[in-house]
Amino acid sequence: MSIAVSIVEDDAKVRASLAKLIDSSPGFRCLSQHPNAESALQELPRLNPEVVLMDINLPGLSGVECVRRLKPLLSTQIIMLTVYQNTEHIFKALEAGATGYLLKQTPPAELLAAIRDVHSGGSPMSSHIARKIVQSFQKAPPAAQAQENLSPREAQVLELLSRGFLYKEIGESLGLSYATVHTHIRHIYEKLHVRSRTEAVARHLGQGRLGASV
Repeated sequence: MSIAVSIVEDDAKVRASLAKLIDSSPGFRCLSQHPNAESALQELPRLNPEVVLMDINLPGLSGVECVRRLKPLLSTQIIMLTVYQNTEHIFKALEAGATGYLLKQTPPAELLAAIRDVHSGGSPMSSHIARKIVQSFQKAPPAAQAQENLSPREAQVLELLSRGFLYKEIGESLGLSYATVHTHIRHIYEKLHVRSRTEAVARHLGQGRLGASV
């Protein structure tokens, strides 16, 4: 079954090129195209695409704010597709709810692979972007004491989170309800002094895996 993809991009040529790539590739279909965030916010909750490719620099409402408002409305996975490489834009997008972050010069085959990846529960990022994220946490002060404060169950949840498991999959693996997993993750964020899954995983991977293995 084809992955339904929507595109939010103000450049008409880029938008058309992306739509053509998706529609001409087996296993994908372009569900809709939107020139701005306002159009996306109005139509995407009804269309419910599986994956959204979102530009950041949109006219009017920004792509980051569009992501922030969309996430409570639907379970769509959102990949930022942009020219911006600075850490501030990256973290704002991920904190808003984006699941992946790619640069617009990403080769077509890699873009399609990223769509498959995010659809199956992954968090695709351009290698340059991933390196920036790792570097930003290498500069952060050690959080060993905070990590030691995690309960064994929280450590297990974080370990699965770092492997790319979705909340539902974590619950199934550990025999927990979705709400309980969500509560554990909220406590993990508080104890590690982070605000997103990406930050928690980066801190975990950057300072060694902790707790009991699952």
